[in-house]
Amino acid sequence: MRFAKAALAGLLAFAIAGCSHAPSHVFGYPPQPIAAPGEITDFATLYNQNCAACHGRNGQNGPAIDLGNPEYQALASDDVLNTWISGGIPGTEMPAFAQSAGGMLSNRQIDALIAGMRKQWSKPNAFGGAAPPPYEQPETADAQRGADAYRARCAGCHASSPQQITSRTYLSLMTDQQLRSIIIAGRPDIGHPDWRHDGPAGEPTTPLSSAEIDNIVAYLGSLRNAQAPVATENKPGAGR
Repeated sequence: MRFAKAALAGLLAFAIAGCSHAPSHVFGYPPQPIAAPGEITDFATLYNQNCAACHGRNGQNGPAIDLGNPEYQALASDDVLNTWISGGIPGTEMPAFAQSAGGMLSNRQIDALIAGMRKQWSKPNAFGGAAPPPYEQPETADAQRGADAYRARCAGCHASSPQQITSRTYLSLMTDQQLRSIIIAGRPDIGHPDWRHDGPAGEPTTPLSSAEIDNIVAYLGSLRNAQAPVATENKPGAGR
């Protein structure tokens, strides 16, 4: 009898101790719903799980483009962001995230990512009233002129910078459009200025013209190939 009482007491103690770990429906309550991955639309969760590794925490200081830059947010439209997120960027490390393209995110989740970026990182009048150059890189740019413009306007900083922008290894991971976006919007997270201040530090500069940007991007793009234009020596006023 004493053994039975002791066993019963032990069983009750075990049951009480285990209540906090038992499924709620065991005690007559409905189970707590668990959101399926495809139903998650919280921006922080989606961004941290899918974007932060490349674009950095809070959209900055990652190996990929600075999404937290208000100028980039103003430059790239919703359609542009949707295209890159959904289908990826061929030839780069940016994969396709849309389910329709083999990724894991629904259209609703991609919309939530874009809306979250705008809420977190866009700012009114990000360009301070200035009109930025066109977003899209044309196909008719002149790489030889771009080599001279690069020498006059960019090499002063990049020649001694750890950011080896003319490296074929770097350029193999960047499309012309990505290069153009960085030249226009800058990358404040690593100290790269926008198109209005793109020049040797401490020297007065005039903004890069649309034609200069076109041609510099064409020149950088040509460096992915074995045959590429060579930047000539800087001449007074060249590229200004």
